[in-house]
Amino acid sequence: MKIKGIIFDINGTLTDILTDEGYEEIFRAISHFLTYRGILMNRWEVKDAYFRILDAQRKASGEKYPEFDAVEVWREFLFRNLPESKRKIKPSDPMPRFLADMYRGISRFRLTLYPEVKAVLDELRPHYQMAVVSDGQSAWAMPELKAVGLDGYFNPVIVSGDFGYRKPDRRLFQAALTGMGLTPEEVIFVGNDMYRDVFGAGRLGMKTVFFSSNQGGKEMAGENPDYIIYRFAELRQAVDFLQR
Repeated sequence: MKIKGIIFDINGTLTDILTDEGYEEIFRAISHFLTYRGILMNRWEVKDAYFRILDAQRKASGEKYPEFDAVEVWREFLFRNLPESKRKIKPSDPMPRFLADMYRGISRFRLTLYPEVKAVLDELRPHYQMAVVSDGQSAWAMPELKAVGLDGYFNPVIVSGDFGYRKPDRRLFQAALTGMGLTPEEVIFVGNDMYRDVFGAGRLGMKTVFFSSNQGGKEMAGENPDYIIYRFAELRQAVDFLQR
C-alpha cells in the first residue's frame, strides 16, 4: 500500500534536547519566586512537594503507562500551599502554567535540531502528511517546536500529557492516525526508542524507522524496526525504501 503519512517522535528524534528535572536551581528559583506570592518554602520543600503531587497524580490515573500533567501538578501545589485567602485558583489563572514553564526552562540545558532535520522535512512535506506523537507536555512541546522552527509542520500533534498515558500505549498512535485520516499501513513512524516508538507503532501495523540518536533505548528483545538510520538525513533513503 502506498505510504501517505509520516509520524515523528519529537525529543531525541527531531530535537536534540537535554534536561535535568532534579536540577537544584529549578527549586531554588521557584522557592524565591513563591516568596512574592506568600508561600514560604525552601528549595527542598518545594522539590519534595512537587514530586509528591506528580507521583500521586500518576498513581491515581490507573493507566498501565501513566503520564502526568505538569500544569495541573502546579495548580495542585498552589492550592495546597497558598494562604487560605488566595486558594481559589480559577481555570484561567496563568500561575500554574507560568510555574510549569519556569520549571522546564530552568531544567533545560540544550534544545536544537539534529543536523538536516529541517531540510529533510521540507523535502517530505509536499508529498506526505506529517504528524507527531510524543511523550511530554504540550505546554512545553508546542513552544519548543516553535523555538526550533518546526511549528506548523505537523497535524495533528499528539502529546501524552494531554491524554494521561504515555507511549507505547496504542491509543496515542491511533489518535494520530485518526487525525490524519489514514490507516496504519499507509504510515511510517520515526522514533528513537525501540520500546516506546518501534514496538508501540509496530504493533498497530505501521512501518517503523528507528533513528539511533544519542538518546532513547537502543534494544528490545524480539523487536526489529523496518529500517535503521544513524543520521537524520538517511530518512530520505528510508522513506524511498519503504515506499516500494
